[in-house]
Amino acid sequence: MKRFCVKTLGCKVNQCESEAICNALVEAGAGFAYGTDGQADLVIVNTCTVTRKAAMQSRQAVRQAIRNNPGARIVVTGCHAQIAPAELAAIDGVDRVVGNGDKHQIPRQILAGLPAMDASPETPACGDVRAIAQFDALPGIAHGGRTRPFLKVQDGCDAFCTYCIVPHARGRSRSLPVDQVLDQIGRLGRLGYREVVLTGIHIGCYGKDLSSTTGLYDLLCRIREAGTINRVRLSSIEPAELSDEIIGLADADPNQPGRLCPHFHVPLQSGDDGILKRMHRPYTRDFFRGRVHAIIHRVPHAAIGVDTLIGFPGETDAAFENTHQLISSLPVTYLHVFPFSAREGTPAFSFSGQIPAPVIKNRCRRMRRLGEEKRRGFYHRRIGETVTVLVEETRDKGDGRLKGLTDNYVPVRFDGPDEWYNTLRTVSVNRISGDGLPEGTVDTGE
Repeated sequence: MKRFCVKTLGCKVNQCESEAICNALVEAGAGFAYGTDGQADLVIVNTCTVTRKAAMQSRQAVRQAIRNNPGARIVVTGCHAQIAPAELAAIDGVDRVVGNGDKHQIPRQILAGLPAMDASPETPACGDVRAIAQFDALPGIAHGGRTRPFLKVQDGCDAFCTYCIVPHARGRSRSLPVDQVLDQIGRLGRLGYREVVLTGIHIGCYGKDLSSTTGLYDLLCRIREAGTINRVRLSSIEPAELSDEIIGLADADPNQPGRLCPHFHVPLQSGDDGILKRMHRPYTRDFFRGRVHAIIHRVPHAAIGVDTLIGFPGETDAAFENTHQLISSLPVTYLHVFPFSAREGTPAFSFSGQIPAPVIKNRCRRMRRLGEEKRRGFYHRRIGETVTVLVEETRDKGDGRLKGLTDNYVPVRFDGPDEWYNTLRTVSVNRISGDGLPEGTVDTGE
């Protein structure tokens, strides 16, 4: 039996791809089994390169895999492999570097014995990913150790925000055809899953490469019509692509199969129009405000997550205050706060007006504090509500109780047996625990 492990850095798309690779190897019946770092014959490192820190952490992960698994074959893939293949191939101990364009072929290459595993700087398998016009389906379904599996339905990005390297690492926007999406969701439903998280690099562009009549709204409608899984969640969606029609799909009967979860993660990045323009973001602060209010008007209990990028070149004190004030004034649920990191290969790397690191750190601290206030308020407003919770398949590490997630992204803890794993349970939220999480009791119908 050959043991393998996969080390994944970065986004949900990377996680989805890693899980699909794992499942393809195990399901092939070729003698591969999950191993642990330190006891593996094969290690696949799926890298990230979105920031300089992520690229550094990717290189560290590769070196750590080599040290921890002496004699193992080391395969490096992902976004940093696509952007800097020669740099990774030059690391002593790396057997193969595979770019994002060929990532889906990794299981086949491994099962074939990884022929010609020459990882010299001249020969890493990293072609021009932007030349790829069609979506390459993953080698297997990405299910495994999570209750809510990811399904990658879109890859690539054509936006070219001035701070972002991802279009160069992922290529142009391309979509998994609708019938294949429905087939994979149907398979997940037959495996017993209750929720699927649709993910992509720029998911709001879904279908634009398929036909003039196919879009994300159409896909979500088809998923609901098929009714093969209980609920569907979007990993994120850009404000300009969050239509009233998509919002309306989250305002359906909670018991309707295929219903879109009332949870929208919408990147803002900055609440200052001048900074948004410099970032090459295609909206204004007022447009973003309008989208948030449109969500709450249609689905008052919806969760709204927001990304912010703090310390972008030229972000004056006033520009930062515009961001802080906008978020403070809006009914958002939580924040993901990222400090700006100048990334080589992007226009912003050489922009004037770079912000000192201590200033960025202080601004991020203020934003995170605001985000926690928003999250606490959202959780406290759930007290007294009766909610439907998808029970996770692991218990809370602190108190051993069951835990689960509502459709509007609220984690809830409660007592119950293991038999409730991966089931939908009705819970009355009655308190907020000392660590800030909602708790409740399950309606057993007795």
